[in-house]
Amino acid sequence: MVVGYIIDFVIVAGLIVGITALNGHISHFIGYRFFGGSRKNLHSDQTHKTQAGWKLVGGKR
Repeated sequence: MVVGYIIDFVIVAGLIVGITALNGHISHFIGYRFFGGSRKNLHSDQTHKTQAGWKLVGGKR
């Protein structure tokens, strides 16, 4: 009796956590894909513009 309750609780808790975690990714994908328009690369383009002309440092190249 108690073991069945614990198994059911673990299954429901796992589903709640899993659905909650996936909800953020799914809504981000929908917003990015369908409502991003021409501004999809706005932040990465600005980063590349900012870093243009910087010296490469680190590593053994």
